[in-house]
Amino acid sequence: MALPQRKIIHVDCDCFFAAVEMRDQPAWRDIPLAVGGQPDSRGVIATCNYLARRYGVRSAMSSVRALTLCPSLLIVPPDFARYKAASQQILTIYQDFTELIEPLSLDEAYLDVSGRPHCQGSASLMAEAIRRRIRDEVGITASAGIAPNKFLAKVASDWNKPDGQFVIRPEDVDAFVRALPVEKIPGVGAVTASRLHALGVRHCEDLRGWELAELVRHFGRFGERLHALVRGIDPRPVSVERLRKSISVEETYAVDLPDLAACLAKLPELLERLAHRLERAGQPAFRGLSVKLKFADFSQTTVEQAGQQLSSDTLAALLQVGHARGAQPVRLLGVGVRLAADDTEPRQLALFHGDEQAG
Repeated sequence: MALPQRKIIHVDCDCFFAAVEMRDQPAWRDIPLAVGGQPDSRGVIATCNYLARRYGVRSAMSSVRALTLCPSLLIVPPDFARYKAASQQILTIYQDFTELIEPLSLDEAYLDVSGRPHCQGSASLMAEAIRRRIRDEVGITASAGIAPNKFLAKVASDWNKPDGQFVIRPEDVDAFVRALPVEKIPGVGAVTASRLHALGVRHCEDLRGWELAELVRHFGRFGERLHALVRGIDPRPVSVERLRKSISVEETYAVDLPDLAACLAKLPELLERLAHRLERAGQPAFRGLSVKLKFADFSQTTVEQAGQQLSSDTLAALLQVGHARGAQPVRLLGVGVRLAADDTEPRQLALFHGDEQAG
């Protein structure tokens, strides 16, 4: 007996941090606006409004670069208390439609509305109702994607941004995915897209003739996922409980750390902050230590080692290995632990989208 077709909604607020700022400061609605750090402290853009994006400003861009592209850009510091309050309001709205909610960050989530009675059972009408309530009750806009699985719902939510929605019906999945540019696949960043283009791959259809082993040889474990996604296959359920995999702290320095000795001198402070975070998290068991370095040219590396005790000597040794890989000044240092597989603490929601423009 065939299982009933799933109905997944992916809701993604439009330029969330900036939207909250414009809601609370109406005078900022008609100017290029970004939320992030200041250029004199090596700040990075967290997100920006759509007017700023017309100038080429993007998330994860340095504030210096953003101001070069848009000299009139107003950069304001983040206020996470207000963002979290808005996020909680939005979560409350979701809960009126389904209990199957998987938050990905403060401003986006998957909702499984299969079999829900709201809006005559129509996922598209539910998405419209959710977006309307976010606009009326929270004062910002959101976009939504509706599809039979999480992969397609996430792609669809970006299709009619801002303040829009897009539905991919089961009967349209095959044709839609065939024509989908590979850079639209979540997880395919600029580097992977360039590699695919160099191999003559532009659309998902171009990859359907590849054997699984061939994809794995080129892209490792991600090749397995590509093999499924280019066929529109994504069996992942909406997961209400997800486990935190790691705890870490990091620091971007206003002036590059010139050499290994300068990096080692910063280690005790980072270790103290990490120990404090572990204490606040209830001292969860962990099974590995890591050190992350970002160099002056923005290249980065992470060195890991198994271990169940915080050890300054071990972290110093990892730092030495990582520093040797770049052998140049360092702009960012981070230390962390990889949690044990049976740790049950819910993960902390990410505040920024890693490789994507937030909102």
